[in-house]
Amino acid sequence: MKALKFIMIGILLGIVLYKSEAASWYRIYEMFQFRSFHMYGMIGTALTTAIIIVQVIKRTKAKDSNGMQIVFHDKDKSITRYLVGGIIFGLGWALTGACPGPMFTLIGSGYWTLGIVLLFALFGTWIYGLLRNKLPH
Repeated sequence: MKALKFIMIGILLGIVLYKSEAASWYRIYEMFQFRSFHMYGMIGTALTTAIIIVQVIKRTKAKDSNGMQIVFHDKDKSITRYLVGGIIFGLGWALTGACPGPMFTLIGSGYWTLGIVLLFALFGTWIYGLLRNKLPH
C-alpha cells in the first residue's frame, strides 16, 4: 500500500513536468542557448522551494513515515567529484534533452525512443556502482 502512494506522487510529478513543459526538448534546448527564462525560472523555483522545505524539516525536527527523525548529513567537500559528475550529467542532459525525471515523463507520454536513453542511464549507474571504490571522491 505504501508503494501506491509513491507511484501516485510519481504520476502527479510526471503530469506537472509534462504540462509545465519541463520535459520539452525544445525548452531544454532554449535554456542551453540562453534564449528563454522558462527553465531557469522553474529550476530556481524548485531550488527555493527545496531550501524552504529543508529548513522547515530541520527546525521542526520532522519525522519520516517510520517515526524516525529526518537527519541531513553534510557531504564531503571535493571539487573533483562535483566537477566530473556535473560535466558527465550536463553532457548527458544536453545530448539527450532530458535529465532523469523528465526522461520517465517523456517515455510515459509516448516518446519510446527515450527507452534507449533510460537503458544507458541505468547502465551508467551500474558501471558507477562497480567503479565507485576506485574513483576519486
